[in-house]
Amino acid sequence: MINSFLDYLALEKKYSTHTVAAYKNDLISFKKFVELEYGQENLLEIHYSQIRDWIVTLVNSKISNRTINRKVSSLKSFYKFLQKTNQIEFNPLIKHRALKTETRLQVPFTSKEINQVINNIEIKNGFTSTRDKLIVELFYSTGIRRIELINIKERNISFSDKTIKVLGKRNKERFVPLLSSVTQTLKKYLELKKEFSIGLEELFITKKGNKIYETLVYRVINTYFSKVSSKEKKSPHILRHSFATHLLNEGADLNSVKELLGHSSLASTQVYTQNSLDVLKKVYNNAHPRGNKKE
Repeated sequence: MINSFLDYLALEKKYSTHTVAAYKNDLISFKKFVELEYGQENLLEIHYSQIRDWIVTLVNSKISNRTINRKVSSLKSFYKFLQKTNQIEFNPLIKHRALKTETRLQVPFTSKEINQVINNIEIKNGFTSTRDKLIVELFYSTGIRRIELINIKERNISFSDKTIKVLGKRNKERFVPLLSSVTQTLKKYLELKKEFSIGLEELFITKKGNKIYETLVYRVINTYFSKVSSKEKKSPHILRHSFATHLLNEGADLNSVKELLGHSSLASTQVYTQNSLDVLKKVYNNAHPRGNKKE
């Protein structure tokens, strides 16, 4: 039953292996709970009261409301699938309301902080430092996701077109442009990579010749930005956030930024406009005849 749902996510919805694994973990967690607490092995006969008890247990475990909402969302999708495939008549979560969460303000890096990091990475002929610099430059110049960067293949790069083909969510492909400064770092990295690569098609590798992984990428960003920024969060996602915010601040239209980020709808992209409001207010006050020029 669970396996059929996971196959549906992977094959029909085209979700990534990482996303499917997250759904699996959430469902297995719930299944173990109802088996232990109620001796209930048949997930087709679940009542909302049992789900509510699971939620209470999660809350008492000091798990954040945001994480609990994600877990419950996995369960809700599972029961929607069961309803869609006529295995159940009613979705026990149909009237469930998500727990309240605090709105987390994502504070982007400033252009100065990003330039400091890029300029301070001394590459010379070092493989690791050149790779790290390329990672930072690609994140900031393209706005790609961490998993998208990890999965880039050498064959995805076109120096003639100055683009990289990226495989996004639900296996949706898109082409993102490359700045000339990034292509210079990229060419240098590819030369150095020859010494460590053993026929691996992935662009980014470790010194041992293996494909890089998510925690390594996070560590690269966190390490370098900790030297120049006092912001609480320093992650690949904040660089993606900075990319979008800076483009919007410079006048890029929302739809273009949406395409570059690989969003399926404008609603996802509009999150980044919040950080541009201060800039828009200044432009408004300076341009409007009755504006307060001193603000």
